[in-house]
Amino acid sequence: MTTPAQRSARLELDVARPVVARLDVGRGSEDLAADLIEAWGAVEAALRALVGSTVLSGQPLIREARQRQSINFEQANALAEFQAVRDRVQDTSYRPTESDINAARAAFLKLDTALMGEIAPDVAHAPAPRATGAGPSAPEIKTMPIAPVDAGPVKIVAPPRRFPIWMIAAAGVVVVGLVLLLVFRPFGSRTSALQQGVDAYRNGQREVAVSAFNRAVREDKNAVLPHVYLARMAREVGNFSLATQELQLALEANPNDPSALREMGANLLAQGNFELARRFYVRAVQADPTDVTSQGYLGCVLMRLNRVPEATNFLNRAGPGPWSNCTPVAPANSTMAIPR
Repeated sequence: MTTPAQRSARLELDVARPVVARLDVGRGSEDLAADLIEAWGAVEAALRALVGSTVLSGQPLIREARQRQSINFEQANALAEFQAVRDRVQDTSYRPTESDINAARAAFLKLDTALMGEIAPDVAHAPAPRATGAGPSAPEIKTMPIAPVDAGPVKIVAPPRRFPIWMIAAAGVVVVGLVLLLVFRPFGSRTSALQQGVDAYRNGQREVAVSAFNRAVREDKNAVLPHVYLARMAREVGNFSLATQELQLALEANPNDPSALREMGANLLAQGNFELARRFYVRAVQADPTDVTSQGYLGCVLMRLNRVPEATNFLNRAGPGPWSNCTPVAPANSTMAIPR
């Protein structure tokens, strides 16, 4: 049987199944790189669920799983090779190869196998083997015959009591009322923590906002926006590593969420990784063609990449905004507006 940690890890790993299935060098290097990054994010999430950690990543996470004997040596090596692939495709000049795809598939399959492993039986409670040979023998345990029990006269049990129609109707009204309460009341409770975080963030109360967003994540593990806001706050203070982790969690919850894709583009843009930022802004625009912010910053990134005609097209579609002052070649001391 599998453990609860293994079952949770399999749920996280399931996110990567469609991504791994479409890995193919014929898809184009940009899309392939994005798929490899997304697949590794799901693998990391599965490993975190397996070891019960929310902060470890990369090699330390693989080592922790190995030390806990959750994966074997061969599986750990396969995961390390996949992580190396993910690091290579972060370089926008690198073109993924068939070997990279094979490494990703092998790591996925080996981790999938590890999560289906059986738990060894507890031998501590197994009956001890019977001693043979010389030595004092254990005293023989004699069993006493069990005397038959007189059950006495047979009692006839009355059929269950029937409730009057009016009582059943009243119970039905109560049930309907409870259902309506559960339908409408949770909506406010689910959004309350998120809304508190948004209000605190807008008022500059960062600690209050972080606490509220973390509470929103605990209330709904599939929530996307709390992770997006936590990533934005981390990016604003230059903690790009934490921002990336939060965005990976957001995209694991919903790989096609426009706000998460846009924020990942903003995170990469703030680091000067224009080509990878462009890929995520393209996906954000595809997910929501009406998103003016994604269109504007996609035009800005294209301008940074000296792809002026394409940039002009998206900048015109977006209209005026913080992205309007982008130029093809940014000065060394440029203070380009950071997406919000």
